Amino acid sequence: AASMTSLQLRAGEEAVRRFLEAAARGDLPQLRLLLSGTPELLNRTGDSGWTALMLAARNGHYQVAEALLSHGCDKLSVNSSSQTAYDVAKFWGHKHISNLLARTDDGCNQALPGSDRLQPELYFSRETLDRQSGKRTDKVWLEARQCHHNTVYLLFSHLAPMVSSSQNDESSKVLTKLCRFSYDAVRDLVQKPTTKLVFLGVEKKKASSSQEREGFWEPPAWFAIGTEEDAAELLKRCAEKNCYFPKSPNRDLLKFSEEEAGIVAQARSVLAWHDRYGFCPTCGSGTSLEEGGYKRSCLDSDCRSLQGVHNTCYPRVDPVVIMLVVHPDGNQCLLGRKKTFPVGMFSCLAGFIEPGEAIEDAVRREVEEESGVKVGPVRYVCCQPWPMPSNLMIGCLAVATSTDITADQNEIEEARWFTRQQAIESLHGGARPAMTAPPSQTIAHQLIRYWIGMNANL
Repeated sequence: AASMTSLQLRAGEEAVRRFLEAAARGDLPQLRLLLSGTPELLNRTGDSGWTALMLAARNGHYQVAEALLSHGCDKLSVNSSSQTAYDVAKFWGHKHISNLLARTDDGCNQALPGSDRLQPELYFSRETLDRQSGKRTDKVWLEARQCHHNTVYLLFSHLAPMVSSSQNDESSKVLTKLCRFSYDAVRDLVQKPTTKLVFLGVEKKKASSSQEREGFWEPPAWFAIGTEEDAAELLKRCAEKNCYFPKSPNRDLLKFSEEEAGIVAQARSVLAWHDRYGFCPTCGSGTSLEEGGYKRSCLDSDCRSLQGVHNTCYPRVDPVVIMLVVHPDGNQCLLGRKKTFPVGMFSCLAGFIEPGEAIEDAVRREVEEESGVKVGPVRYVCCQPWPMPSNLMIGCLAVATSTDITADQNEIEEARWFTRQQAIESLHGGARPAMTAPPSQTIAHQLIRYWIGMNANL
């Protein structure tokens, strides 16, 4: 009897292991098969208290998370680090899964306050690759990945990625895709000392069952190449038709898929930093590229930048507040337009955060400087990387405490209050909209949409 009980325990442990591994791999058929035979596996935990839902959230497997939720798994259980599956998804940047987990009933809303207003998943912000930042200091590993047969390279000329375009027959939209190269196709560029090579990460997908049977497998690594080689010569390397380097980033970089847009944001921002920091900001000497392209070190051994940690050695990110200001009546929003905007387009006010300034104070200062309107309460909503060249757009809602407008002609040429209905018409194509909304890929567009869909009481 004792031996039988021992065998049953081992069989149960093996079933839990297989179930959790299927969730971590994203193997939905295997997961469903195991659940159909042993439904009690649903909330079982493995190492450190991790459930199948947490593992699916960690690795970005949306369909697995959806299937587990449909079976009624416990989304509020915590691991040994006191993290829920929602916390795990948020930490690893899987917004589509965190949004799924935030769609909760009243009991769960108490654990995830404010989840009834989901943050939008913004263009440029999807983390398609696992950045593997811990590998940036491993020169042996990086060199091995650089010449691996499945490694993917992207080519940038003057911060513009090489892309190909085609027209979608169904929507008639022009589709822009990144041109991808193997190591053999860019070997000479990789080996040139003037090339700026940036390690972007590895693909998040797991090995297929056939790849697992074949033995050791690693997901493809991605690198970006910044080069000053002649653009026309670089285009000859591409076997695809209609290849080119975009010339207008504010327009052309908004035509990628969500997955590729996130990769472009990462690569372009780091390469832009390299373009501006060829010399040491501390002493003026030359600098060398290190840590997979995420550090530049001064070549002067006596430079004080080599002692301790200095922010001049690492890629910079410039924080910008962008805010939708709501009228005290709750039914109007303040929008402005610059002279460079297309005719009729209005957008949210925005400005750089200054040193020693809090987000809320930057919002109040920028709104008053640009429009003369004073602001009281400020609420953070979401943020968006904006690789032109390396901004982080911090989206906020703010409540006005005054309503008279005095536009600063140096910053904007006009600012106006628009009603909620006018904002709706601008987003959904009214017959004669009062203004044109910013493109849907921008955080300004999403802030307007967010405000329209929420209760105006901040």
